[in-house]
Amino acid sequence: MSKVLKVDNLHVAIDGKEILKGVNLTIKQGEVHALMGPNGSGKSTLSYALMGHPNYEVTEGSATLDGVDLLELEADERAKAGLFLAFQYPTSIPGVTVANFLRHAVSNVRNPNRKEGEDLISMRDFRKELRAEMDELGMDPDFARRYLNEGFSGGEKKRAEVLQLAMLRPAFAILDETDSGLDIDAVRIVSEGVNKVAAKMSTGVLVITHYQRILNYIKPQFVHILFGGRIVENGGTEIVELLEKEGYDWIRAKYPDAAKDEDELEQNAPAGQLTF
Repeated sequence: MSKVLKVDNLHVAIDGKEILKGVNLTIKQGEVHALMGPNGSGKSTLSYALMGHPNYEVTEGSATLDGVDLLELEADERAKAGLFLAFQYPTSIPGVTVANFLRHAVSNVRNPNRKEGEDLISMRDFRKELRAEMDELGMDPDFARRYLNEGFSGGEKKRAEVLQLAMLRPAFAILDETDSGLDIDAVRIVSEGVNKVAAKMSTGVLVITHYQRILNYIKPQFVHILFGGRIVENGGTEIVELLEKEGYDWIRAKYPDAAKDEDELEQNAPAGQLTF
């Protein structure tokens, strides 16, 4: 029986300023959803709030994964429960190799009760699995010996995220603007990796994006538009095609109250600080 990620009437604030104003979203394991919206609409806020970023305060509503209250869990506990976030801007960790990072992460996720200092997954089993996943994703084995994201190109950072996704095997993956900063070839390569992993593990995927191009490769069954801090439209790929042709003008006309909230969010966005 597939698991369900459910967000109900979620309100989220940053520094006392409300960004999300009642988001409702249900994703079943194995489904692919796309979340679109202009800058400042709250897309990244939703991803960070679900993953447990401490600067994003949930003021109302709920978020559950297969009935488990995510909001009561720390970020690492949410990962152990089956939630994964691929960051828009992955952090570099000098001195920690990709392989070492993954070995610890895999050990913690697959053995949630493990305490630091206790046994890691055996090196033999880990190496065998890592090599198999890297082969399937078409990655050079030397990649695993590099320090995580240090000196990586944009495409390499996003491929490292896909490798993490493959090794951690979450029930649900949130891809926060994975196409950001990538050329068309890199978007295709990264998308193909996501598709392979999602099909293999029956992962529920939420693709957060501004643009249609990644959705040409990661094809959603459901499309949602986040505007003014709430989801105002739900449908299929016809929504993507309409946005490509007309932009968000029709959304503004159809939802004037949300348009006012969207304008307010853009005006009050803290420059150079947190991403909404």
